[in-house]
Amino acid sequence: MNEMMIDPSSSSSSEDFNFCYGKWRIANRKLLRRFDNCNEWSEFEATSDCRRILRGIGNAESYFTDAFGSPFEGYALRLFDPTTRLWSIFWTDSERATLDPPQIGSFANGVGEFLARDVFEGKPIIVKFRWDATDPDRPIWSQAFSADDGATWEWNWFMKMERENNE
Repeated sequence: MNEMMIDPSSSSSSEDFNFCYGKWRIANRKLLRRFDNCNEWSEFEATSDCRRILRGIGNAESYFTDAFGSPFEGYALRLFDPTTRLWSIFWTDSERATLDPPQIGSFANGVGEFLARDVFEGKPIIVKFRWDATDPDRPIWSQAFSADDGATWEWNWFMKMERENNE
């Protein structure tokens, strides 16, 4: 797979994810099957907790749900490179315990877009994360897959977050 060239927005900074710190309740809406013209969604609740690390150039978030039949924990590590002014988002979870390829990107006007090449069911895809933090107390994370090098996207997961407290 060829490397994607990603340029930072002019406003990209280590403060882009400041909205994310604290504890959250999350309403999830996840497509049941991907790349199958599926219109059926699973809806479930989760919680998360995000904290600043590395003197502010990173953050770590733990995600928890019982929606998959047993306790599930996900972990996001987000790192800001002051040289490139790009964020890298790494993900792992309690089912696989391996790091996904990092999502790379930045924020502009309260919306962050992050991309990575990956493999889904043996086929190369591009994964897109979008963070809409235009309402920092109710951010929305969404995920899309593209099997045609970004020509079309299938949005397959949405998380609507609501702050549990004012940390």
